[in-house]
Amino acid sequence: MRMERPDVTGLRNAGKALEESFFAAENDRLLRSLREQAAMAERRAAFKEALNVNDEAVLDALVALELAPETVAAFSVVPLVEVAWADGKIQSKERAAILKAAQERGVTEGTATHDLLVGWLDRKPDQVLMDTWKAYAHALYGSLEPELAAALKERMLGRTRALAEAAGGFLGIGAISDAERAVLDELAKAFS
Repeated sequence: MRMERPDVTGLRNAGKALEESFFAAENDRLLRSLREQAAMAERRAAFKEALNVNDEAVLDALVALELAPETVAAFSVVPLVEVAWADGKIQSKERAAILKAAQERGVTEGTATHDLLVGWLDRKPDQVLMDTWKAYAHALYGSLEPELAAALKERMLGRTRALAEAAGGFLGIGAISDAERAVLDELAKAFS
């Protein structure tokens, strides 16, 4: 009895189709992975630029929290606005320092974020903005590793303290007013 030989061409074609299907799925997986890595690198770069931070651990933590760079940029200027308004008016040095800090964080003229900031500088924002910032600061602080949380707190308060000093007193004496000091104390409490 003679066995019939299977259709070699059909078997070969089926094997090739199976192989192509496997590699197509593998290519899709690799492509998704590359896209995710590129998106992560892009977000890290945006955070690096928005916050002027080079600490890889901080950048990784922000990316892992799935925060938007725009959120972090706004987060970084709200305390500046609040301390500038502490004395009831914004001095020209304070205004210039805030706009410069915002620009360094990617808030450029002609954007909605810039227009919003200018509005905050022209008219004191409602207390809701500060309350929201404090809640966000508290949540962010609690979600970071202790060293990163401490670094974030020091960075935010340091920049805000520097702004309070920007208006300056006479020869640097009393450069931070009592009202500004009270706002700085309030900001510090949010990081707990």
